[in-house]
Amino acid sequence: MIPGMYGISGSYLIYFALIMLIPLWAQWKVKSAYSRYKQVRTLSGLTGKEVAEAILQANGITDVRVVRGEVELSDHYNPKENVVVLSPIVYSQPTVASVAIAAHEIGHVIQDKVADYKPMRWRHSLVPLANLGGNLSMILIMLGLGITSFMKTAGSYGIMLAWAGVGLMLFAVLFQVVTLPVEFDASKRALEQVTELGIVNDQEHRHCKKVLTAAALTYVAAAVVALMELMRFVLIILQSSSNRN
Repeated sequence: MIPGMYGISGSYLIYFALIMLIPLWAQWKVKSAYSRYKQVRTLSGLTGKEVAEAILQANGITDVRVVRGEVELSDHYNPKENVVVLSPIVYSQPTVASVAIAAHEIGHVIQDKVADYKPMRWRHSLVPLANLGGNLSMILIMLGLGITSFMKTAGSYGIMLAWAGVGLMLFAVLFQVVTLPVEFDASKRALEQVTELGIVNDQEHRHCKKVLTAAALTYVAAAVVALMELMRFVLIILQSSSNRN
């Protein structure tokens, strides 16, 4: 029996359970809030499309289109095409969930078109590097660790390759971290807009905040998991490097 084997195995089981359960918990919170508040109609009777267009007009934004998407919870703002895509229910129904989600996406438009919000610019600039890191980092890390384990004479090159993979992974992690202030700020702007324009009353404002808070948890969960994975591979590479010496 290897000393400490069960302790190490137990730690890994806890770790992998966490990186699976954290995102699942966040997704459950989002779907739960969305399912509840897509059934609560607003007094204004405005659909998500109408809310989005009202906020755009109030902020003097005339070059962004609001269109209907095809997939539930696929709402997003595409700055390259100047289009806000709202999922079918959000687009067409006058509910608290529709108001919150539509206003949030227009919050991103305001960041882009009016506020020149720097974290949003940083996130856009990180997209190519984050995609590269997401696609190649694991390949380089696994290849590097494999070389270190099975080709002792080339172990130093394997460690270097693994560190290169971690470097690429760092871009993907930075993308997740920078996403947090972007999303929180968009939600803050959304709540301010729907209140100032009289789209929601006080009770509906609280409900909208619950929807947006639940949605924000998915980004927090993604950032936490990304950081945990980065630290795990850093520790593994340090351990492999130490075993060679």
